Amino acid sequence: MTPIDCLIVDDEPIARDIIRTYCAHLPYLRVASVCGSALEARAVLMQQKVDIVFLDINMPVMDGISFLKTLKIPPQIIFTTAYKEYAVDAFDLAACDYLLKPFSLERFIVAVDKAMEKLQPAANAFVEAGESKDDDFIFLKADGKIYKVMHDDLLYAEANGNYTKVRTTQHTLLPAMTFSGFEELVPKSKFLRIHRSFIINKSKIDHIEGNRVFIQNTEIPIGSNYREQFLRQIGLSS
Repeated sequence: MTPIDCLIVDDEPIARDIIRTYCAHLPYLRVASVCGSALEARAVLMQQKVDIVFLDINMPVMDGISFLKTLKIPPQIIFTTAYKEYAVDAFDLAACDYLLKPFSLERFIVAVDKAMEKLQPAANAFVEAGESKDDDFIFLKADGKIYKVMHDDLLYAEANGNYTKVRTTQHTLLPAMTFSGFEELVPKSKFLRIHRSFIINKSKIDHIEGNRVFIQNTEIPIGSNYREQFLRQIGLSS
């Protein structure tokens, strides 16, 4: 997978270190530079291409909102700030996401997911052919190989950061694609979202017990927000 170059812009050293640490947990993110001010960041952007900018708002000399307004073709911007009152301005400027400090690694990954989807849509970047939902298969790129996976061999998929763990009858694959990208590839009539982190093949359900689905001895939770729709999709009422 092509590395995603990131720029961290924050006047607080601790905040910069936290974001750099979070980036280190995601091997496809490469920190191109770390800046303590918007003017430093502007100089970096004049010299090199950056895909994602993690941008603080409340900084001396020039704040993050003003800085973004100076960029004619901005990268994907993820604001990182302790002040929620700037959110409307941020989204008016088409920011990718808005992280309110202190934010968790999980929330950070969600923001990166959004930026990744805009940078390289999953269907174009990772599926070589057979992506039509009229087909009964998909192609997934994982471990340096391209796998042709029949719909009938797919058991379930699990969100795993910017990757998606795909369990089939023969393999466990980890294609570098987002969970929402995988969801777009498979027909919704056969594959059901039953949890924010799980999509299952309806035909592979062995049994349902309480708020759990069992597929080949694997226990998969049913999210409370998905339960009612799931029961309707399999012809049951809640």
